[in-house]
Order: sequence, then C-alpha cells, then structure tokens
Amino acid sequence: MKKAMKLIACLSLVLLAAGCATPQKAARDYTAFKQSKPRSILVLPPLNESPDVNASYGMLSQMTFPLAEAGYYVMPVALVDETFKQNGLGLPAEIHGVAPAKLREIFGADAALYVTVTKYGTSYVVLDSVTVVAANAKLVDLKTGDVLWTGAASASSSENGNNASNGLLGMLITAAIKQIANNVTDAAYPIAGLTSVRMLSAGGPNGMLYGPHSPKYGTD
Repeated sequence: MKKAMKLIACLSLVLLAAGCATPQKAARDYTAFKQSKPRSILVLPPLNESPDVNASYGMLSQMTFPLAEAGYYVMPVALVDETFKQNGLGLPAEIHGVAPAKLREIFGADAALYVTVTKYGTSYVVLDSVTVVAANAKLVDLKTGDVLWTGAASASSSENGNNASNGLLGMLITAAIKQIANNVTDAAYPIAGLTSVRMLSAGGPNGMLYGPHSPKYGTD
C-alpha cells in the first residue's frame, strides 16, 4: 500500500513538472511597429476567400471604426475606393499588387492594412443557422515595405447561445425566422463588425498598438 502511495506521489510530481515545463506562447515583437510610428493608415479592400461576394466590402466598411478608436487617422474608404477605380483598379487582388511606395505616393499614408477574409456567410443546418466571419490582416510600412504587425480574428452568431431550452418547436420556429432574415439581409455584416473589432482594436494581447491620437499612445 505504501509503495502504491509513493508511486502515485511520484507520478503526480512528474505530471506537475511536465505541466510547468509547457512552453509559453512568445510575446509579439513590436520593435518595427514602434520604430515606424505610423500616424495614418490606408485600408485596402480585403481579398475574399469565401464564396460570398459581399465579403470584401462588408468587411471593408467595418474596419475604420476600431482603427480610429485605437488612435489612427484612417484614409476615407469611399475616397480611396474611387481613387482606385479612377486608376483602373477595381479588384482587391489588383490593389494588393500595387507597390507600397506607389500607395504612399498616391495617398500619403504611413502604413497600409492588407486583409484577407477567409470565412463570411451563413451555414444552414436542420434546426439552426450559423453565421461566421473570419479574417487575417497585416500592417505594412509604406516607406519601407516592412510588415509591422499581423493579426487574425473570427466571430460567430452562435456565440449568443442556442435555443435548446425552448424545445423542438421553438428551435424550428427560430431557425425558420433566421433563414428568412438571412435571405433578405446580409446576416454576416454585423458579425464582420465584431470580427473587425476583435482583430484591430488596440490594448489586447498581441493586438494593435495605440496610435498617436489616443490618450494611451506610448503606454503599450
């Protein structure tokens, strides 16, 4: 019995040591970001890897808010879009291919945000429908072409919980209402807003740094 207790104690110590030895996720290196000190950001139309044609501009229209709240001047989205069209660039892939130095020459921004939407839209199941938006981004210094920061985020309508407590009839009714609403509106639009806030807000772990127009500038 004593031998068994000693064996259990030894195993516990081994497991505890193994848990303590688990490598921690390395903190992001913000050296280049802090050296660059971008004040203005040009948000490019996102690349769309989802099957929904609304994804690029649905996401684009949501990204100015968290960046402005973080303390950056964001180039007006409508003006930027029109400028690209006047220069014969209508597709996000074409715009992403423009050299950083050329973007700086045209818009005068310090940095550009390149975004790719990987998921955007609603998936239907028997008793429910789930809307998911996921994206990744990188911030590029337009003077040097260096990547200053990268990030990613996702959001889902299922985060608000489900209707299991309402019974089968309640679930069927809710699913029917959701499907009708999703057919006449862009259900992913508000979810894209949440994804944008999660990805581009400052102050969080591995998030954007506060910009020069924020009272918290230089504190992170």
